[in-house]
Amino acid sequence: MKGMILAAGFGERLWPLTADRTKPALPVLGKPLVGYVAEYLASCGIKNVVVNLHHEPDSVRRALGDGSEFGVHLEYVHEPVILGTSGALDNARDLFEDETFAVVNGKLITNLDLNAALAQHRAQNALATLVLKRNPARERFSMIETHDGLVTRFAGMPAATQPIGGEPPLMFTGIQILEPRIFDYIPLGIFSDTVVNVYPQAIAKGERIVAHVAEGMWFELSTLQRYLDISLALLREQGRALYTGRDAAIDPGADVRDSVLWDDVSIERGSMVRRAILGDRVRIREGEVIENSVVVRSEIIAGKKRRSKALTGETRGENFVVSLSQ
Repeated sequence: MKGMILAAGFGERLWPLTADRTKPALPVLGKPLVGYVAEYLASCGIKNVVVNLHHEPDSVRRALGDGSEFGVHLEYVHEPVILGTSGALDNARDLFEDETFAVVNGKLITNLDLNAALAQHRAQNALATLVLKRNPARERFSMIETHDGLVTRFAGMPAATQPIGGEPPLMFTGIQILEPRIFDYIPLGIFSDTVVNVYPQAIAKGERIVAHVAEGMWFELSTLQRYLDISLALLREQGRALYTGRDAAIDPGADVRDSVLWDDVSIERGSMVRRAILGDRVRIREGEVIENSVVVRSEIIAGKKRRSKALTGETRGENFVVSLSQ
């Protein structure tokens, strides 16, 4: 069975970390995010994987190479214009017309049992099987309504005022198993979205969209806050509170904790860094305080327009600093 990793998006909410790379190419504790997805597919027995590219495509190619480091063989498909979650499939339809295939969002770290979902998919003769999970914290993920094990509707976000408790809503994990017949519902050559344009049409025509509710680890890194929180959670599992990339230099007189430092970071004496992400080659000057923030070198964003969904930031000397307290 083949798989596809969706890796073409801009990663607007992760800007400025995505100013010079795409979201799936972001390093997470030294491994590219998309590498976690490739390893996940490999662990499920899926070794032939297609990756779609658009924004900063070379950043993904550099991160993944031919895929052998992550246990897969890769084929890249470029989108000259962004095509959306199902438009991406249309752009690669000639690679998936013969057999069941899996599609996984390129911004996940997970161990959900894809083979269990595949068994349910085949047992129920589904057009598609969506891997869902419960959302007891009512985080901002679209709710999925089901009946007798089938997806019936894609609803809105959980209400902010909805009390925690009772039966938690179900949410889509970005992991799905599809039959080639899905292409009957995907328009040719235009932007389209599976949740908006494809699945509702298929459901209306009586197709079986199976809801597979899974348990296990699932992290989705789509915002700066989630990137930091999830990185720190992974560090805590290892008994650590700090990640340092290649050639990081931290003066013994600096106070640095609960942070993620990319490559070639320099932190001088008397400075304090708390709950921060420091991008490649960032230098924190003597006595400077960085807390609950993302910092990149200002040259990374020079001449580039801030993405519409991005947080605002400010230039401080050679650094560009985005506060997460917005």
